[in-house]
Amino acid sequence: MAEDLTILKEASKEEQYQSILPQIQALLTGETDLIANLANVCAALKEQFNWFWVGFYLIKDDELVLGPFQGPVACTRIKKGKGVCGSSWEQEQTLIVPNVDEFPGHIACASASKSEIVLPLFMRGEIIGVLDVDSEHLSHFDEIDAKYLTEILRFLDV
Repeated sequence: MAEDLTILKEASKEEQYQSILPQIQALLTGETDLIANLANVCAALKEQFNWFWVGFYLIKDDELVLGPFQGPVACTRIKKGKGVCGSSWEQEQTLIVPNVDEFPGHIACASASKSEIVLPLFMRGEIIGVLDVDSEHLSHFDEIDAKYLTEILRFLDV
């Protein structure tokens, strides 16, 4: 079922998340296909926040493989422990990177990316991938992003 999103642009970051959260939950309700749900999450987040890049990498054969995303073309495969995404996977925790140029081993898929947040994606208690969000601005992400993006990822854990 096609949905229209109500996008808040003139609101605080927290208000934007509070507005988009129930809309994302409604988009996912009743849909059991993981790829379709990941694609809609990316589209909704990109539409609301206009981030440079937002997408998922899924674990396949002991590496992260590019999944649904919104933004410029991206790295296709990432090894465990490599870059921000591989490190988030290895540590099974959220990583907020204010300046990607200062992250040891950063994988530069796009030179315009300046800051990043990566969150592990769990299903039934097992990590199956990561959500990667990039901004063309330094220090763009914080604990507010971590809190609400974690909440959104919980909607996917069915």
